Amino acid sequence: MRSAKRNKVGGASVSRSKLSRGAQGRPNRTRVLRPFVTATFAMTVDGKITTRTFSPVDFTSRKDKLHLFRQRALADAVLIGHSTLKRDNVRLGLPQTDLCKARMKRGQTPYPVRVIVSDKGRIDNHLNIFQSDISPIIIFSTKRMPRKYQRALEKKATLHLSDAEHIDLAVMLHTLRDRYKIRTLACEGGPTLFRSLLERGLVDRLNLTIAPYMFGGAKAPTLAGLSNEFLPASVHCALIDMRVVGEECFLTYRIKRRRRRPS
Repeated sequence: MRSAKRNKVGGASVSRSKLSRGAQGRPNRTRVLRPFVTATFAMTVDGKITTRTFSPVDFTSRKDKLHLFRQRALADAVLIGHSTLKRDNVRLGLPQTDLCKARMKRGQTPYPVRVIVSDKGRIDNHLNIFQSDISPIIIFSTKRMPRKYQRALEKKATLHLSDAEHIDLAVMLHTLRDRYKIRTLACEGGPTLFRSLLERGLVDRLNLTIAPYMFGGAKAPTLAGLSNEFLPASVHCALIDMRVVGEECFLTYRIKRRRRRPS
């Protein structure tokens, strides 16, 4: 039996058995035409992604922040929920010109398309994301969005408003793939959006950074949010890459698909 190879990264010995050819392998084929969805998060040792107040917390290193930007740069579009966008007030750009140049060499636009989701649609058009025109902005919401918000946002973004009370995430992904030719999508939160995608089997890969801190507290959200309910079914993750850099561990998982039982 072949023994597992071990690589030393950042001074740590890491098991490499059963790891894939790399974190950026070919997307899995699915029946529904949609982008390949990769989610990127950082969490504490006790599984918290922020504090109970949901306020922005800087608990990861510069290496992790560069990791997030690299993952964003690989995708055709970046996806964010309204609550996370409002809290972090990010532009969703790329701070390093070399990332933009690498995108153009791959035949991509300099910056990824920016996608916002919000059921109620009460999105402030003064947020930082709307103050830069580095790439198109697409908003998926419902007709619950008040008219004054529609008038303000349609000047800066393309609106897709559903008749339903809540956004159908599968339809949203199909629209991104079919109409906008988005093949790869980077989800950057928050946990509520990630859980919703996960429950519907719409996540293909998870990048997870474990930082050397503990927050504690039942009201601090985990990766799957604050819901007291279990996921409809357990989600099996297959480890395909692991790196230890300094005191942080960078993990990449492939989300396994549940096999359908023959009828």
